[in-house]
Amino acid sequence: MVEDISVVKSAELDERNVDTNPIRQFQLWFDEAVSRGLPLAEAMTLCTATTDGKPSARMILLKGVAESGFVFYTNYRSRKARELDANPFAALVFYWEPLERQVRVEGKVARIAAEESDKYFQTRPRESQLGAIASPQSDVIESRELLEQEFQELEQKYSDRTIERPNHWGGYRLVPERIEFWKGRPGRLHDRLLYELQADGEWNRTRLAP
Repeated sequence: MVEDISVVKSAELDERNVDTNPIRQFQLWFDEAVSRGLPLAEAMTLCTATTDGKPSARMILLKGVAESGFVFYTNYRSRKARELDANPFAALVFYWEPLERQVRVEGKVARIAAEESDKYFQTRPRESQLGAIASPQSDVIESRELLEQEFQELEQKYSDRTIERPNHWGGYRLVPERIEFWKGRPGRLHDRLLYELQADGEWNRTRLAP
């Protein structure tokens, strides 16, 4: 495993050997991070902003990627959701330090269909389902004890019932317009390849200075 990682770290990011489609290229890198056992390879920074440009960022988990975009889930009343609903543009950052690889994604964000959120919600651990109902995410709360009390009451309420997805919880999809791949190189002469979506639906690829 160590030798495999060292081979990846020494490799370059070359226009001649990357996929012409950045979603497929991302999937290749993501699958490699997962297959090499990197912890939380799906972790990503989500950056949002208010309508007057004040940014905020937090770590969340990628729950799906396809040609249609990058999917994640949250409480629709949370700060990030409020900012996304008011200003539906965001950025994602993935960083796989052992591989010296980073991916930055920028694009427009929209809520996914309720049916898609319902389907995913039923795959979550039961505790996570209850937590989505119990937590008024991003709101000020009196104490940890009150939050745990609410959770315990919900456990009793749903002890013999299926837990349905609450309306205030669901998914978003970021539809990428820019995707940048970064590969660490000696002397800080890193490789950076930028894909930008064109009006005709094709991706234009350029190299950026490190």
